[in-house]
Amino acid sequence: MQIDLPEKRYYGIGEVAKAFGVNTSLIRFWEKEFEVLKPKKNAKGNRKFTPEDIKNLQLIYHLVKERGFTLEGAKIHLKENKQKTLNNLQIIEKLERVKKELYKIKEQL
Repeated sequence: MQIDLPEKRYYGIGEVAKAFGVNTSLIRFWEKEFEVLKPKKNAKGNRKFTPEDIKNLQLIYHLVKERGFTLEGAKIHLKENKQKTLNNLQIIEKLERVKKELYKIKEQL
């Protein structure tokens, strides 16, 4: 999944949810369920997600929504194979970008 977020230090929960195409309640739920998600909170209690949090959300989204893992299965997989999954996700993103470019070239022909 390609996430279109501008380069920033912190992201609000609304823009994160919109980028992933999910409800803010799902992001809050995942925050409670997964230890790797630790967004900062300001004085009002608003969540501010760092780029590291976004990477972790991408991993969780990939495992739960795209690969069909249960929440428990995703937790175990993240603990045991986080780096391998992150590398695989980066490869998938690169291949999706190449595919998109190839479709653009095909349309121009």
